[in-house]
Amino acid sequence: MIYELSTQACPGQPHLKDINMAKPLSIIGVPMDFGQMLRGVDMGPAALRYTGLIPRLRRLGYDVKDEGDIPIPVRDDVPAMEGVTDRYVKEITQISHDIYKTGCRVMDQGRMPIFLGGDHAIAIGTVASVAVKGSVGLIWVDAHADFNTPQTSPSGNIHGMPLAVLTGDGHPCLVDAGHAGTKISLDDVVMIGQRDLDPGEKKRIKSSGITIFTMRDIDEQGISAIAAKIMVQFAHLKRFHLSLDMDALDPVEAPGVGTPVPGGISYREAHLLMELLADSGKLGSMDLVEINPILDVANKTSKLAVELILSALGKSIL
Repeated sequence: MIYELSTQACPGQPHLKDINMAKPLSIIGVPMDFGQMLRGVDMGPAALRYTGLIPRLRRLGYDVKDEGDIPIPVRDDVPAMEGVTDRYVKEITQISHDIYKTGCRVMDQGRMPIFLGGDHAIAIGTVASVAVKGSVGLIWVDAHADFNTPQTSPSGNIHGMPLAVLTGDGHPCLVDAGHAGTKISLDDVVMIGQRDLDPGEKKRIKSSGITIFTMRDIDEQGISAIAAKIMVQFAHLKRFHLSLDMDALDPVEAPGVGTPVPGGISYREAHLLMELLADSGKLGSMDLVEINPILDVANKTSKLAVELILSALGKSIL
């Protein structure tokens, strides 16, 4: 059942700053684990639903529709991979097309898509679907840059390549997923929280001119100053897409991820960033990825992920 928007919040219940301006939301699960080798990340969407994401969004005042999950092949049934640079390219390309079609349909209905991963390779389809409607900014919050190509990646894992693919560099099938060619300009991308980069990836980032705020930048400048700079950079855009990988946070806060890296974004830094992005009024879509419930501790990572989504969508202290 779809919750109807009301102009009055229930007593004692958090509410949006302007509930009449709230867009209807569509939750789209993408339980994909083809982008990397560690099993378990495919259970991320179920964990977020189990943790109460949808009823809590409705209590916040949103009209929420659960679109269900994108169909994903069973990885054990997929034939052996051909080579390290072709690891599951066929499957990820098809899944990206399916994500794209669902995202486009939801956008055509005037609903804001919230994609639940799965590994970060889902962004190949999610960003493609929201970018087709016109220029969009992309905020990439991640411990990693995901800016590798098959030539620079030490592992060949495609969850380390989606940002390169979206900006037009990578396996041709993936670059053309959804619709042909580059999905987003390098000038319209901001990366936040990076602290674990591969050697070839570092060279690509430096030569690209892409905006990046590493953990050192967060330490030196503070998250509020960085958020302000992002809003200046995106001033010409009407909306942006948030791609949030939970390994951007410090593993103390988010242990249930496949590639944890010490020294990440703190609990309050993450919430403040979400709150400031919400204040901008320009968040048009988002994906949240890389929760691995098998590795989690007392569902801590899923609980934090739900809280961060709520903060990004307008939940505030007052």
